[in-house]
Amino acid sequence: MASDSFSQLKISDAQIKNLESLGYTKMTPIQAQSIPHVLKGKDLIAKAKTGSGKTAAFGVGLLNQINPRFFGVQALVLCPTRELADQVGKEIRRLARSVPNIKLVLLCGGKPFGPQVGSLEHGAHIVVGTPGRIQDHLRKNTLTLDGLKTLVLDEADRMLDMGFSEVMDDIISQTPKSRQTLLFSATYPDSIDKMSHSIQKNPISVTVESEHKTDVIEQMFYEVKKHERNNSLLAIFEHYQPETTVVFCHTKKQCDEVASFLQEHRIAALAIHGDLDQRERDQVLVRFSNNSCSVLVATDVAARGLDIKSLQAVINYELPRDPEIYVHRIGRTGRAGEKGQALSIFTASEQNRVNAIETYQKKPCRCDVYESLDRDPGFSLQPAMVTIQLDSGRKNKVRPGDILGALTGDAGLAGSDIGKIDIFDMSSYVAVERTALRQAMNYLAQGKVKGRTIRARQIR
Repeated sequence: MASDSFSQLKISDAQIKNLESLGYTKMTPIQAQSIPHVLKGKDLIAKAKTGSGKTAAFGVGLLNQINPRFFGVQALVLCPTRELADQVGKEIRRLARSVPNIKLVLLCGGKPFGPQVGSLEHGAHIVVGTPGRIQDHLRKNTLTLDGLKTLVLDEADRMLDMGFSEVMDDIISQTPKSRQTLLFSATYPDSIDKMSHSIQKNPISVTVESEHKTDVIEQMFYEVKKHERNNSLLAIFEHYQPETTVVFCHTKKQCDEVASFLQEHRIAALAIHGDLDQRERDQVLVRFSNNSCSVLVATDVAARGLDIKSLQAVINYELPRDPEIYVHRIGRTGRAGEKGQALSIFTASEQNRVNAIETYQKKPCRCDVYESLDRDPGFSLQPAMVTIQLDSGRKNKVRPGDILGALTGDAGLAGSDIGKIDIFDMSSYVAVERTALRQAMNYLAQGKVKGRTIRARQIR
């Protein structure tokens, strides 16, 4: 029997069949190394990057510990951002299909408190959430963790970076000492080592190599003078002309400035960072994921937990000080069998960062000057899709099929004119081809979706 087969695990036949139906044909390296220890109840510290399959690495194990007949919180998963929590919650729900009567509750900031209290009053087996909101519920006694069996800290390094250390300490202090603790982190700074010592018992350590193959991700470094950063960024876009890109910056202010600079030069870019409110953040992510925005300018913290399926390039506007973070950043491109490009800008004073990346990757970095790039003064990057926001959502019982049906039926758009549809509680977003925008908006101004008139506007 293959060592990467789920059938070798001590889990039920129903769970194995469910995994097969979800497309889990064989275990990823992080799953093969983690799940057997999780099933034995061991504490675990796992170093693995986003996209390595870590949700199933802890999800399969924690589901095995749940007693469906006891309606108390038996597993808690802490995540740094609402987006990651949402992603993790959806995946655990899929994994739990084979276990009858399992209830999972999502507790995140940016969402009304009342409905969350109502969900908890009816009992929950698994809670997935962000530290601030979990702490709020504990303080108000709407959440108790007395019966907790498994605690998962997902992307623990980012939670520490975001200043959640004291909040996490407070939450953990309210859990049983006998719990199992699973700590997942993309990087392993001293703060993670210190945390592990204080909250775990003889943890098993698992590391999945984050090395990127040269034939999958092309890495290139361009040395510039300090005042040439913007010009070199533009030169990179004009030379490589990627259709989907994340540009990494250090600060929120830098993100806004770089996004504005790119917009001024006819490159459709949006900034994402911690100063955006939840509605603004949702709209930026919707537009990037539905291909109505070509470039996302982000800080490391803001980019964590983003579910980006296909990314042609990652550009480091400024190199991180930690080579592990560099490797984590560029791992967002070149996924799912596609090739990617990692393009970095650095100044002479940042040569030590390039040296650290060379040491970490155990190979020299390919360096050049940006003047070597082929410039195209007429270059413009405007996506083919645009996003329309509708004022009805999940609470109005609107489904993607309702929007698709209205636009392809009464409005007369072709199915190929319509892209991704995202449904939120009070609103929905649909991507349409730019050439079909007027036709769609004319219909939505007077037509109906699911039998009711709705308001629609283009998101710019």
